[in-house]
Amino acid sequence: MLVSFSGIDGAGKSTQIETLHSRLSAAGLQVQRLAFWDDVAVLRRFREFSRSALLKGDAGIGAPAKPVNRRDKNVQTWYMNAFRFFLYSLDAAWLSVVVRKAILSHADVVIFDRYLYDELANLPLRSRLTRSYVRLMLKFVPQPDVAYLLDADPVQARQRKPEYPLEFVQSNRTAYLALSELSGSITVIAPGTPDEVAGNVIQPIEKKLCGSDTLVRRL
Repeated sequence: MLVSFSGIDGAGKSTQIETLHSRLSAAGLQVQRLAFWDDVAVLRRFREFSRSALLKGDAGIGAPAKPVNRRDKNVQTWYMNAFRFFLYSLDAAWLSVVVRKAILSHADVVIFDRYLYDELANLPLRSRLTRSYVRLMLKFVPQPDVAYLLDADPVQARQRKPEYPLEFVQSNRTAYLALSELSGSITVIAPGTPDEVAGNVIQPIEKKLCGSDTLVRRL
């Protein structure tokens, strides 16, 4: 089973991935975790250099006690978006290879921390050309058995992870929701407490595993 988690920065993806991993492992399943940026994204060094040297953005991950000012996906110009088309196409091709390798592994469940969806949500989805590109990418890459979009209040999410201007976080959330409608296969999880979200996360997986009543009870 292939599971992916997407959402704006600070939506709680890491927490829910950790909770799901623990729950599945306790049920006796072999779980493999992959991070999109570490295991899929191509030309990482060049992209990191571009963010810091060319776009003059801060490095690192923002925290309440130490906010950062990142400049990468929030830089919305026509030439940056054109370059994203190129980069995201390369990522999509390599993602197909990574997923194929994961399927051939001994893991029962493969969990992706972010997926191609998180890149496509950076694009201007109001453009007809962009929507055509997104539809092509959605058909090209392997579709997860369960794809989650963790929705979150932009203000609260930014407080947990202060990296981008609030205006961008709000527009990014809108793009994610639009992408979920465009895809038609992304499960949107409404904001809530960590326990509430975890309960909503496990339900689609239980349905996928409904053929094993014993496993469902253990989950």
